Amino acid sequence: MTLHVYGIPNCGTCKKAFQWLGDRDISYTFINTKEQPPTRPLVEEWVEALGEKPLRNTSGQSYRALGDQKQDWSDEQWIEAFAKDAMLIKRPLFVKDGKAVMVGFREKESIMLEKLG
Repeated sequence: MTLHVYGIPNCGTCKKAFQWLGDRDISYTFINTKEQPPTRPLVEEWVEALGEKPLRNTSGQSYRALGDQKQDWSDEQWIEAFAKDAMLIKRPLFVKDGKAVMVGFREKESIMLEKLG
């Protein structure tokens, strides 16, 4: 099975992750979430695996536009929001063998990705 990386091509964090993966010859398939938004069942799996809080892209305009009520949302409400607007999902999101394994990218914390490659 392959590593799938979900994100958008112009995301700076995604670009760093792509470079890091390439430098280590770790093969992956990139899924552009603007062109291929994740389905609700897929989002449900990601929330089950990682939790809704780590999946939140809190630095984006979509997140800020939600207003203060988002602070009290349930997992179900977050799943619905993520499924409607993929820009709410933190990038990049790494999925190995169909299971979400990591969201976001920091080089010093990416040792786990080397094991997945």
